[in-house]
Amino acid sequence: MGFPKLSMKEFPNIYSRIQKILNHNGVELHLLREDELHPTISGNKFRKLKYNIQTFKEGKFQALLTFGGAYSNHIVATAAAGKEFGFQTIGVIRGDELVDKINENPSLSFAKSCGMKFKFIDRTTYRNKNDKDFIRDLKNEFGDVFIIPEGGSNELAVKGCEEILYESTDAFDFVCTSVGTAGTISGIVRSSKEHQRILGFPALKNADFLNDEIKKFTNKQNFQLIQDYHFGGYAKFSDELIEFINNFKRQYNVTLDPIYTGKMIFGLFQMIESNQFENGQKILAVHTGGLQGIHGFNQLLKKKNKSTIE
Repeated sequence: MGFPKLSMKEFPNIYSRIQKILNHNGVELHLLREDELHPTISGNKFRKLKYNIQTFKEGKFQALLTFGGAYSNHIVATAAAGKEFGFQTIGVIRGDELVDKINENPSLSFAKSCGMKFKFIDRTTYRNKNDKDFIRDLKNEFGDVFIIPEGGSNELAVKGCEEILYESTDAFDFVCTSVGTAGTISGIVRSSKEHQRILGFPALKNADFLNDEIKKFTNKQNFQLIQDYHFGGYAKFSDELIEFINNFKRQYNVTLDPIYTGKMIFGLFQMIESNQFENGQKILAVHTGGLQGIHGFNQLLKKKNKSTIE
């Protein structure tokens, strides 16, 4: 398909197509193809960055600075946006051991090719990334920078994610999304209709705190976190998950990432098969992209002599 050519004047309003996946005992599952929004500013990152970049441009900052790990989709999307729109990006990367391994890492090497500058910090220091003193030190080092938090989730990001749903999604009883930093689900909850229930599938374990994160952005309570499909925690996986992702690709010609959407779809298949939805109910699952990380993920799988994602 043809991807939109973006301009800073019009970060366009785009509505993703809806693809029917299955009808099982009267329960329909459809996929909202947010992964098709843009080849490198992918999925929910496209939504999260839209108003952040507009605000950044209006403020005449020197650079846009953000945070992430070695395989961060947000780091990749931010770097790609900097190249596309012509502004400097800075990535504060968790793990100072990576400083000499940029070229070995597909995500970081791509971000570097887009012109992103890096600051690598140790994992202990990284935990202080939101502290006022740490932010002050970053501004002293890099100048007048516009800062976006890890994962891209702030009020401007949530505003962008409100635009995921549109008129054609009103027909669904459930809207489902994977959850990392809670920005995407918060936007979806905000723009959801009264009859809709929003199901979030956290990519990490012990995710009760995400309920409070969502409540920071919305007073609506029509959401629920399904915490049974994290596969042991963030970026954890099993052979069963990889097999499911590959079988899904063969059957529906859709690639799922193993960190977020793959886990959600795996969970939805199990929930549908165990009759946790009622006959006649329609489910919309949001494919949030993240496919750029598969290359690096497959490198890790090969090192463990595991089957890779096709």
